[in-house]
Amino acid sequence: MALPSAGGACAAPLAEDSSSSSQGTDVSHQPSIRIRAQSDATTGANASRQGSAISKQTRPEHVDVVGHLNRERARIFSGLGAVDYHIDQHQIGVTPGGQNAAFNQILLRTPGVVLDSYGEVHVRGEHGGLTYRVNGVLLPEGLNGFGQELDTRMIGSVDLLTGALPAQFGFRTAGVVDVTAKSGESLKHNQMSLYGGSYNTFVPSVQLGGQHGKLDYFTTISFTRSNIGIENPSAAFRAVHDVTRQEKAFSYLSYQIDDASRVSLLSSVSYADFEIPNSFKTFDQSSPRYTTIYDLAGVNVLDPAMNWANLNDSQTEQNYYAVLSYQRTTERLNFQASPYFRYGRIDYTPDRDRDLIYQGVSEHEVNDFATGGMQADLSCDVTKNHTIRAGVLGQYTSERLDTNTLVFPVDTTGRQSSSIPVRVIDNTGNWSVEAGAYIQDEYKITRTLTLNYGIRYDRFASSFGNEGQLSPRANLVWRPNPATTLHAGYSRYFAPPSPQYVYPSTLAKFSGTTNAAANMIDDATKVEKSHYVDVGLLQRITPELQITLDAYAKWAHDLTDLGQFGRAVILAPFSYRRGRVYGAEFGSSWKHGAWSAFGNFSYVKTAARDINSAQYQFDPEELAYIRAHNIQLDHQGEYAATAGLSWTAKRDMAYIDFVYGYGLRSGFANLKKEPQYEVFNIGYQHTFSKVVVGKDIKIRADVMNLFDKRYQLRDGSGVGVYQAQYGQRRGTFFSAVFDF
Repeated sequence: MALPSAGGACAAPLAEDSSSSSQGTDVSHQPSIRIRAQSDATTGANASRQGSAISKQTRPEHVDVVGHLNRERARIFSGLGAVDYHIDQHQIGVTPGGQNAAFNQILLRTPGVVLDSYGEVHVRGEHGGLTYRVNGVLLPEGLNGFGQELDTRMIGSVDLLTGALPAQFGFRTAGVVDVTAKSGESLKHNQMSLYGGSYNTFVPSVQLGGQHGKLDYFTTISFTRSNIGIENPSAAFRAVHDVTRQEKAFSYLSYQIDDASRVSLLSSVSYADFEIPNSFKTFDQSSPRYTTIYDLAGVNVLDPAMNWANLNDSQTEQNYYAVLSYQRTTERLNFQASPYFRYGRIDYTPDRDRDLIYQGVSEHEVNDFATGGMQADLSCDVTKNHTIRAGVLGQYTSERLDTNTLVFPVDTTGRQSSSIPVRVIDNTGNWSVEAGAYIQDEYKITRTLTLNYGIRYDRFASSFGNEGQLSPRANLVWRPNPATTLHAGYSRYFAPPSPQYVYPSTLAKFSGTTNAAANMIDDATKVEKSHYVDVGLLQRITPELQITLDAYAKWAHDLTDLGQFGRAVILAPFSYRRGRVYGAEFGSSWKHGAWSAFGNFSYVKTAARDINSAQYQFDPEELAYIRAHNIQLDHQGEYAATAGLSWTAKRDMAYIDFVYGYGLRSGFANLKKEPQYEVFNIGYQHTFSKVVVGKDIKIRADVMNLFDKRYQLRDGSGVGVYQAQYGQRRGTFFSAVFDF
């Protein structure tokens, strides 16, 4: 039984080509590239996916209600005018590893995304700055470590929104990663999966989901064990000391109160142990034995047991979050309110003696974050040609850094003056409040021309600063015909830093030791404020082929960057007084019968001058050079490309996948760059339907880095770069997925 149309002044009917892009139910097409040109989050690009829509006449009423509420939620978070790279179940399936792929590998197959070390991805020349949303609800920002708690198995679809974002998106604006969790029909697939292969990788997981009356539920639990937890710091096939163990659990509950409202709960738990791979800049690999730098009382530095290969540094990461949402759709209003909470911890445990003799510092660090907040958004069609959207968001974050450090005293020349270490204990904390409010109007000037304009006000108050800004936004979208969409936009951005300020009192404690700061300048990181423009074209050349071209530029004050400034993998913010970023992207997707393909290419150029916060982390000579010269940012992936070709039949799937990168910076003041690399991956999957137990079994094999390309992401130098990193060598992985 079909749900009646929720017409009225605040609920316009869906456009003719609407097919609920928010649900991600289609598994037969490559992800579409689109410019959000309609308030229901659908565009002409969705026409290629209409065949996936389930007929309302044949679906149960409950599923109709779920689909209707999903569509109305998409109207609240339309993102009109933004560039939208949509990733569906098919694209996830043809990514190396499939549903076992790390979430960063899913994002990497979209234009403008560059791979870096520690699993980081950079969007359009930004180090961080990504906002993560699940079902339209903001996920509080976590710690800047290297674990990834988002589990690919819970995804129905993903949209990466970039460009000149409308007023409803604030704070982290490099891109919005909008995840739609599995719901409705996609829940009816209980699975047990076994994945493993090279590097002693073993990943069992289970997914359970279904519908019981008005309740939808889904949960996934996984365990990972591998000998390649972090990128190898050397070109060797296997890193020394690099085992990881990770546990993750995600759950989604949604209860339909009535045909117009529902309440849902998202919760996630992740716990990960990482061994830090053994390599130091100070280690001389040409030495007949090994090189130590410092003497330690009671320890024979020539004892083979003290060799660098026996280092035992490790790091534990924990992340927990919960988001409760209430959504209501009436004749006059679409509304969603969501309180949320998140807690995270990074615990770095050193190898006392070996850390002291190799780097003169042994520091136990515990960094805690806790965030609580509330988000509320609404949309209303006040007239035929005007849709008003408005919302507020406020959150409070508490950060604490506790360190217990052993260091050696030094003389006035900086040389070690005693072999007996001294202990320095420092416990500090920060707090921050972020608040924002917006209002915007989607004005349909003509049938083909739409202006989405608005304004937002943001405020950032913290233990080290207080700033605010009024930010205008505007996007113009023109669709002269169903195959062509052009857009142009301007946004004023306000991006607060994470609250990780180290106070001068902490620096003073380490004066006269082997952990002394490079200098005593310690300005707090400020809010990044920028102007951003974006223009682009989406063209459907044939019903099977579409392309997009997009260009952008950004001019920033207090440009925020992140760096690693010690053995612990905890990224800390710093900023440049002035910065600019500009670039261009090309994307394409093609579908013909069982065949589909995509190809992306991007170019980005960055420039920044004068580090104006956390200066104590940098050598005075480098600071002086950057004060007088524009430099390129270390995370600038100047050229990047991804491509893939896949063939999908009823029971079989095969793919070939390609990733290219060039231009990450290195050396003094980032004056050098890393060499280019290109990596090929292949995979095949077959489904056995006639099985004794369960519904079917999918057997899959993936070969990653097919030609065993040795490529370096980092050489251990560059502004804010601590250690060398190499990409993964060739690996073969297998999986078996049992549906029941």
